[in-house]
Amino acid sequence: MKVLPRSFYERDTALVAKELLGKILVRKLSKRKLSGIIVETEAYYGKEDPASRAFSGRPKYCAKLLYDMPGKALVYNVHNNWLFNVVAHEKGKVGAVLIRAIEPLEGLEEMKKNRNKENVYELTSGPGKLSKALRITKKLNGIFVTNKRSEVIIVDNKLNFILGKSKRIGVTKDLPIELRFFIKDNPFVSKFFVIRIT
Repeated sequence: MKVLPRSFYERDTALVAKELLGKILVRKLSKRKLSGIIVETEAYYGKEDPASRAFSGRPKYCAKLLYDMPGKALVYNVHNNWLFNVVAHEKGKVGAVLIRAIEPLEGLEEMKKNRNKENVYELTSGPGKLSKALRITKKLNGIFVTNKRSEVIIVDNKLNFILGKSKRIGVTKDLPIELRFFIKDNPFVSKFFVIRIT
């Protein structure tokens, strides 16, 4: 499996968010591996984006990392949940993609233990859920997901699907464009309503 290179993330944030759908997120734990198909993402931009950490400037490490080199993991806490993002933006710009949901592939039994859940559709159908299932914490903040030796990588994968779009979930102020992307009719997507299908 080919790890997505840094150049993949050195593009417009929304484009990267769309094209991450269908790719495979891999979490390495010593000799074990947990993985899943990315089925839902959200794009976040810079200070012009009222829902972005760059807009609020908090937490400082998070806001700073949004300006950093594309391909780095960005992990921050919301309501006692770690959220896993990847820095992604064009040169001189700011942004990151939040990985909202995955469809489990490898390590299903370990994911169940990590989440204390038996229902597979409850394991990773949301950003906090998938971080618990994959044991993602702040210690992974700043690692390159483009390095095949990293504890978290994203690998290329070909998948046919219908793209769904909507406004982002759980934000009090949003941009006028749709920046949440998901695989239509996938049961692991965190919400099932659809505003627009392309």
